[in-house]
Amino acid sequence: MPAHHSQDREIERKYLLTGRPTRLDDANSVEIDQGYLPGARINERVRRIKDARGAMTYFRTVKAGSGLERFEAEEETTIQFFEAVWPLTRGARVRKRRYYVRDGDLRWEIDEFLDRPDLWLAEVELEHVDHAVAVPSWLAPCVVREVTLEKAFTNHALAK
Repeated sequence: MPAHHSQDREIERKYLLTGRPTRLDDANSVEIDQGYLPGARINERVRRIKDARGAMTYFRTVKAGSGLERFEAEEETTIQFFEAVWPLTRGARVRKRRYYVRDGDLRWEIDEFLDRPDLWLAEVELEHVDHAVAVPSWLAPCVVREVTLEKAFTNHALAK
């Protein structure tokens, strides 16, 4: 279930969590294997998403910029492309379970990192930069702080 992107840009806020929010009990989830291709100037990743039925989809994504608003171009790709480039991502991968929680007009994505204990992040994609975000009451008890502008919490930086 790819995130909504308008005109090749991504606007999102990200939060570090203490652990698993209770609202995830009936949330839909997928498992994601994500790897970053080598490159100094271009941030390109490949992603394999396994849904609850076991069906796989594959994506390749190019991102540029940092912070609240970034360029992002994403397209679905083939298993053949994914398997051809996946070995190039060795040492630059993340594995996570992503939960989708609808709250009003926003969809929160809660990531449980399966390759590192106790790392949980929440993110919410927005339509415009000045969209005010109120952390919902079901999520607030778990929020440590907003990490949108902290490079250490980008998936690329977390990849190992």
